[in-house]
Amino acid sequence: SVALRNALMAVGGIGYLLYLAPALTALLVIGVPLVLLPIVWFGRRLRTVSRESQDRVATVGSRVSEVLGAMKIVQGFNQERREQQRFSEAVEATFETAKRRILLRAMMTGVVITVIFGAITMLLWRGALQVAEGTLSGGTIAAFVLTGVLVAGAFGSLTEVYGDLLRGAGAASRLSELLQEKPAIAAPARPIALPEPARGALAFQNVTFRYPTRPDAPALVDFDLTVEPGETVAIVGPSGAGKSTVFQLAERFYDPQAGTIRLDGVPLVQADPAEVRRRMALVPQEGTLFAASARDNLRYGKWDASEDAIWEAARAANAEGFLKALPEGLDTFLGEGGARLSGGQRQRVAIARALLRDAPILLLDEATSALDAESERLVQEALEHLMEGRTTLVIAHRLATVRAADRIVVLDQGRIVEHGTHAQLSAAKGLYARLAALQFDDAVLARSGAGAR
Repeated sequence: SVALRNALMAVGGIGYLLYLAPALTALLVIGVPLVLLPIVWFGRRLRTVSRESQDRVATVGSRVSEVLGAMKIVQGFNQERREQQRFSEAVEATFETAKRRILLRAMMTGVVITVIFGAITMLLWRGALQVAEGTLSGGTIAAFVLTGVLVAGAFGSLTEVYGDLLRGAGAASRLSELLQEKPAIAAPARPIALPEPARGALAFQNVTFRYPTRPDAPALVDFDLTVEPGETVAIVGPSGAGKSTVFQLAERFYDPQAGTIRLDGVPLVQADPAEVRRRMALVPQEGTLFAASARDNLRYGKWDASEDAIWEAARAANAEGFLKALPEGLDTFLGEGGARLSGGQRQRVAIARALLRDAPILLLDEATSALDAESERLVQEALEHLMEGRTTLVIAHRLATVRAADRIVVLDQGRIVEHGTHAQLSAAKGLYARLAALQFDDAVLARSGAGAR
C-alpha cells in the first residue's frame, strides 16, 4: 500500500542518512517535533470537520429519501420549488463543509512539506560548512541531500494518508457511537424458555407506560388485561387512546415503566425477545411489502415455507387469484412498497404472510380501515380464516370486526373505561355506544349519498 511503501522509504532513508552523516542526521531528528506539531494541530480540526462533512452528506441523503417517499404529497401541495430550495441549501452546506475539509488537509500537507524542506535547507547549509572545513566530502553531502529529499517526499505522502485516515475516523466516529449504544431491549443473560407447546395466553398486569419521546404523557395507565388462549379481544377507543401501544408492548419493542406483561405465564422481560416475537404474527393497518418478488414477500413470515404452503396461505387470504394473474406469478417483482399491487391486494399478501408464520397469537392493527367496501369484504373473509384457533388482539374502528369479538375493551387516555360484549357495551350507553352511534350515522349518510347519486 501507499502508506507501507512510504513508511519503509522514510525509515530506510533515515537509516542511510545516519550512515552518511550521523551529526547532520541527529540535527534532522531533533527537528521532527516541528513536523509533528502541525500534523497534530491540523489533524484535530480535520477530524472534526470530516465528521461534520459526513453528517452533511447524511442530511442530504435523508432529505432526498424523505421527499421521494412522499412525492405525491409534495406535488399535491405544489411544494416542488420549496423542496428544490431545501435540497439546494443542503447540498450547498455539504459543499462548503467539504471545501473547509479540503483546505485544512491541503494546509496540513503544505506546512509539513515546507517545514521538512526548510530543515533540509538548513542541513544543506550546515553540510556546506563541513565540506568547507574538510570534515565531509562533496559526494557525501550530495547523497545526503538526495536521500533527504526522498525522505521528505515520503513524509509528505504519509501526511496525505494521515488525512485520509482522519477523514475515515470522522465518518467512523458516528458509527462507533451507534455500535457502542446499548439496546433498550435486549435478551437477558439467562432467558426463561417459553413453554411448549405454545398456548397463546397474554396478560398485562397493572402496566403503565410512557414513550421515551413523551415522558410527560402516559400512553397506558394501570392497564390490566388477560387474553385467554383462542380468545378474540377487540381494542377500541378514540385516536391517541393507547391502542397501538398495547401491540408495541406485546411484541416487546418497549418495556413498561411499571407492571408486568406475561406470555404463557413467562414475564416478557425474562424471555428472549426473538422467541416472544416468533409466537406473534402482525397484520398492520397498511400491508407493508418489500421491493422483492411476491414469493419473497410471502415467505417473510416463514422463509423455509414450501410452494404448497405458500399457495395454501394465498388461497386462505383470498390472494390466489391476483397472484396467479401476475406476469411471472410468484416470481413477479412487486416494486418498492408493493407498488404494483392495490391497497387491498397488499393487505391480503400481508395476511397470507401472517398465515404462513402460523403463530399462536395474532395482532390485527386496523387491518381493514383503509380499504374500500369490496376489498374490505375480501380481507375480512381472509381474516376470519386467519383468526381460527388463534389468540387474537384486534384494533378496529369498524364494527364488522368488533361485533364478532369475544370481548371488547374500550380505551380512553390510556385507561380501560369499559369492557364487555358488543351488546353489553351498546346497552351501557358509554363511550363505546357513542362511538358506535357516530359510525352508524356516518354509514347511513354514506348509503344515502350513494342512493342519491
